[in-house]
Amino acid sequence: MIETLLVLLTGIAAGALNAIGGGGTFVALPALVAFGLPPVTANALSRVALVPGAVASAWVYRRELTPVGGASTKALTAISMVGGGVGAGLLLALPASSFDAAAPWLLASATLILAFGRRLPQALSAVLGRSVGMSPRAVLIGQFFLAMYGGYFGGAVGITMLALWSVGLGLDAAASNPMRVVQLAAVFLSAAVLFLFASDVLSAPLVLAAMLVGAVAGGWAGAHLARRLPASLLRGSILAIAVIMTVMYFLRG
Repeated sequence: MIETLLVLLTGIAAGALNAIGGGGTFVALPALVAFGLPPVTANALSRVALVPGAVASAWVYRRELTPVGGASTKALTAISMVGGGVGAGLLLALPASSFDAAAPWLLASATLILAFGRRLPQALSAVLGRSVGMSPRAVLIGQFFLAMYGGYFGGAVGITMLALWSVGLGLDAAASNPMRVVQLAAVFLSAAVLFLFASDVLSAPLVLAAMLVGAVAGGWAGAHLARRLPASLLRGSILAIAVIMTVMYFLRG
């Protein structure tokens, strides 16, 4: 019962983090490994368990979506689902060691881009003498690879999305947070469908159920909290989460 309660609390924390600024996987995955699950199983189970929480957060944000460049919301979401499914397939077919080794550096790069990304488009424009920005096709291509990474490993994929949109389009992290949550739900949903049918996540039903319930509660509460935060505070919270998760992942490695 104590272990189940700890899994429930972990799910609440992971769901809330995903809704506010990202990083839920960095809470859920190490906790599941600590509870005795094999790393690949824990990776897949965390993705399945976090889906309902991500969907709950997306529902809260459904009226606050802002376009990402010239790409439509439907096209972006479709690409996220396809990429998430491809990444999940790679997780089941390939060893996770390569992405696990690269994850701290990917997260560190995303954190730096988040911190300074809003200034990069203006700086590049001044150097090149013309405006810079991603075309709708470039946005969709970038989203596909991010979604594939999200299906494969998932750590910091939401933070990396904000970083890409920030440097490529000059979008504000706080204003883009609702779209990030929706795309995260799309990535996790397609990956979870494959994991349910092709992995052994159902071998630990009590753990899965506890984290799932916690993630729903945390995702719903976290999204409502994020909506009430001032833009500057939300932006700072997202960056703080990114910095903390980067440090923790380097220490873990």
